[in-house]
Amino acid sequence: MTGVIVVWVVAAVAAVLVGILAPEDWRAAWMGVGMGLVIPVAFAVQLWSGRSQGFIQRVALSVIGGLLVMGFIGVGLGLATLFSA
Repeated sequence: MTGVIVVWVVAAVAAVLVGILAPEDWRAAWMGVGMGLVIPVAFAVQLWSGRSQGFIQRVALSVIGGLLVMGFIGVGLGLATLFSA
């Protein structure tokens, strides 16, 4: 379970970096790139754990959780952009 949470933290860091570094018009596109980087991280973390039992479930939970984390942060960034104008 620790590996799953590590991937979620990586997704949160990626989303925050996109929010800080990407221009407002390009944030949605960069969120997709960030999620594309989270998927190989999920595989690498789960392979590194060395356990074969439940590998697919752990990777799926990591990726779906990362997607949700990035989605929530993306919604927050979108609302902040909407109300800052």
